[in-house]
Amino acid sequence: MKAVTIREFGDPRGLAVVDLPAPVPALGEVLITTEAVGVAGADALIRSGALAAYGFREGHIPGGEVAGTVTAVGDGVDPAWVGQRVWAFTGTGGGYAEQAVAPVGEVLPLPAGLSAVDAVTLGSSGVVAHFGLAHAHFSPGQTVLVRGAAGSIGIMTVQLAVGGGAGAVAVTTSSPERGRRLGGLGATHLLDRSGAGGADDPTGYDVIIDVVAGPGMPAFFDRLNPNGRLVAVGAVGGQPPADFGTRLMAAFQKSMSFATFSAATVTEAARQAVRVEQFAAADRGELQTVVHEVLPLEQAVVAHQKMDAGEVFGRIVLTP
Repeated sequence: MKAVTIREFGDPRGLAVVDLPAPVPALGEVLITTEAVGVAGADALIRSGALAAYGFREGHIPGGEVAGTVTAVGDGVDPAWVGQRVWAFTGTGGGYAEQAVAPVGEVLPLPAGLSAVDAVTLGSSGVVAHFGLAHAHFSPGQTVLVRGAAGSIGIMTVQLAVGGGAGAVAVTTSSPERGRRLGGLGATHLLDRSGAGGADDPTGYDVIIDVVAGPGMPAFFDRLNPNGRLVAVGAVGGQPPADFGTRLMAAFQKSMSFATFSAATVTEAARQAVRVEQFAAADRGELQTVVHEVLPLEQAVVAHQKMDAGEVFGRIVLTP
């Protein structure tokens, strides 16, 4: 089978298309012939070498989210899965390939009207958005700021905050055009990357969902209301400064909070229950998936170059 591996950490040109033996599903796993593969910010971080300390090595196949058809099952898995169109989470890698394996507990049948491309645009990002807002104790009427809203997680967070009755939903964006598109998804206030806006924008927020982190994150503590909560659900901008907590301590009397959130801390059953609901909502047209571009698997380098350049609005999807 064809697969994309990290030949060399760093630049996207370190990705290479190679021929590998097809994986064999182990106990509790299924084998999927992929129709669509989601390209995520985490893939770009792994490819850059920023996460090498976590055990990633050259030769790694990126990609954690695929959709396609089950073609084989491992021991302990109901053979009735064979032939079903599914979405699957493959873990921290293995997705950029014509065939991929996934634990059966991380596999969901697709609604008949939901495409494989839409499934990999929603499957992981929707869960992070849902539980990220829950982790921030968001409730109706509260003001929300989504930092880094142009990616798939941010886009889903905007829609879920709007649907959850937010009093206002502000977004940071790099261009007026992106701002207009986010406004079409329900955002009520459009800010620049620093969080600056106009006189009519909220002066503070009850909840900030931060997909970016990076050196600019501490400044957003200044935009929290008293008892406000900032939850980092990603770090596409890199790690924040080591002393970022001093900004919180300097505003001690505002009782503000900072937290990180990873979907890995949510039970498999809870994640899957949310995905079932969100897939059904997307199938009914109640949630919008935003696909930036669909590229062939062989153009993974191009996909990552676009990611690094900040050109992507929504999600890039690879098709084997």
